[in-house]
Amino acid sequence: MSTLLAVIRDHDDASAFLNWPGDFDLDRSDHVEDVHLASGALLQGFAGDGAGGTYFFCGDGGEERPIIYADSEGSSGLVAIGLPELLKLLLVAPWWRDCPALAPDESHRASAEYVRDLPDLFDRRDRAAVALELTLPSEAEVLEQLRRTITQADEDYTLIFTPEGTPYEPLFELTDP
Repeated sequence: MSTLLAVIRDHDDASAFLNWPGDFDLDRSDHVEDVHLASGALLQGFAGDGAGGTYFFCGDGGEERPIIYADSEGSSGLVAIGLPELLKLLLVAPWWRDCPALAPDESHRASAEYVRDLPDLFDRRDRAAVALELTLPSEAEVLEQLRRTITQADEDYTLIFTPEGTPYEPLFELTDP
């Protein structure tokens, strides 16, 4: 059985969509700073974005591990429990970082901007989902899942800037919906 990371590397539709608009590149796994988890658990960078952000697997195991995203500005947060959850987020709402409140109206506005620039966005997304064998949730469902994941994270998932021993800022400051 292939891992999802292998499928991404081997399938043009999946890798092309995840590279853009997903801004998820498996060749950008090095973070810009020396960091570690407050819990001391293993932290493994496996992908990044064009702005210097990094996706990390947390702890031991495979693609089912929790995933932290850290931007290059000193913010981080738990964004998914396992790679399938992250990929659904990137496929359904690649603009998630443009939605600080994770609200449907923000997402709809961001979606409209992406579709203006990429009229074939949904066709490309659907081809990538088929290649990855993922059933996609709705936009509202994927944002609600991200909200639950972020709000359920505990201090074990706090990213620490190692040289100074200081924690990264939270990726989102969410209020109740």
